[in-house]
Amino acid sequence: MKEAIVLAGGFGTRLQQAVSDVPKPMAPINGRPFLAYLLDKLQAEGIGHVILCTGYKHEQIAGFFGNRYGKIRLSYSQETTPLFTGGAIRKALPLAGSEQVVVLNGDTFFDIPLEAFMQFHNSRKSPLSVALRPVDDTSRYGAVMLDNTQHITGFREKGNQSGAGLINGGIYCLDREWLLQKQLPEKFSFEREILEKKHSEPFSGMVCENYFIDIGIPDDYARAQTELPLKTAKTLFLDRDGVINRRIAGDYVKTPAEFEFLPHVLEAMPKLARRFGHIFVATNQQGISKGRFTEQDLSQVHEYMCRNIENAGGRIDKIYYCPEGEGSPNRKPATGMAIQAQADYPDLVLGNALMVGDAISDLQFGRNAGMTPVFLTNGTDCPEAETYTQLIFHDLNDFTEKLTKK
Repeated sequence: MKEAIVLAGGFGTRLQQAVSDVPKPMAPINGRPFLAYLLDKLQAEGIGHVILCTGYKHEQIAGFFGNRYGKIRLSYSQETTPLFTGGAIRKALPLAGSEQVVVLNGDTFFDIPLEAFMQFHNSRKSPLSVALRPVDDTSRYGAVMLDNTQHITGFREKGNQSGAGLINGGIYCLDREWLLQKQLPEKFSFEREILEKKHSEPFSGMVCENYFIDIGIPDDYARAQTELPLKTAKTLFLDRDGVINRRIAGDYVKTPAEFEFLPHVLEAMPKLARRFGHIFVATNQQGISKGRFTEQDLSQVHEYMCRNIENAGGRIDKIYYCPEGEGSPNRKPATGMAIQAQADYPDLVLGNALMVGDAISDLQFGRNAGMTPVFLTNGTDCPEAETYTQLIFHDLNDFTEKLTKK
């Protein structure tokens, strides 16, 4: 089983003006704890056991996440006094059964492919590998020196060098026994005592340019509110009426002739197809139970919709619809359609999904299912939407342009 350690004991001192009552990994990002985004990534990467190194306000983390997160088993290594990063890692290692363990900072998100990183580590025969990120200015983080054989040759402290270079991305792969056998104090800094000190063992660095954010300062924490959910999502759920096609006021779309694509939707769908692993439509269609149209009628409408989307270069992987009215467990905002999608697609992680809609029930459905809600205004004000999400766009094309912007 692949295992990971997450350093989740941070005080969040630099974030006090923005978040003062929770440990830093619990800082809310668009309504979800930052740590949930890390766990979503680990689950999607096939990590089966995560050890959370907690300290400050441990009870908030343990009370929220418990002993399981989706398919991940959670264990806790709780500090009663601060052990610093190195002491926290060393205290947690006996809870891991694997020889190689991935370690992540609990206040940074680096979308490095962990399977490739672990393979890199094993191929290098190094006791420690560090994930490195190129940035335009290293002064905030400190720089990492790497030679042309991917061996780390040195570290420069933050503030001592500016300009472009490589930084420590806050993800490590290390050999468990190598660190446990070292003669080190109970409290120590992993960065100072392991990374920055000269050791006889060569450390390796894998460079990755994928998305990276550190929420340790207020400006980046504010940026993460909208950026992180969009950058990390792997699955897209779309409502239909008001998102893909124009609503008919007081009526239903009963035939292909009544189905009118909203402006630029057919231009957006190919971009979304390239961006997401799965794209689903989840739509309430109680007109069937009211006798206004049949399931065969709905099938013809959806065949027309999908054919045009495919001809434009896009795709819909599956359409989920609820023909029943109020009270049905499958009708949004109830989560039946999301649960069915999970059953149909075992790799689907709802925490890594966006739910895009133009109604409050869409936002509630997304939130209830553990997805990140996205609201489309279609040019009308809806202040209530802001209580569910900060991800608010004019229409599907506006959302797609912001999503795919480099």
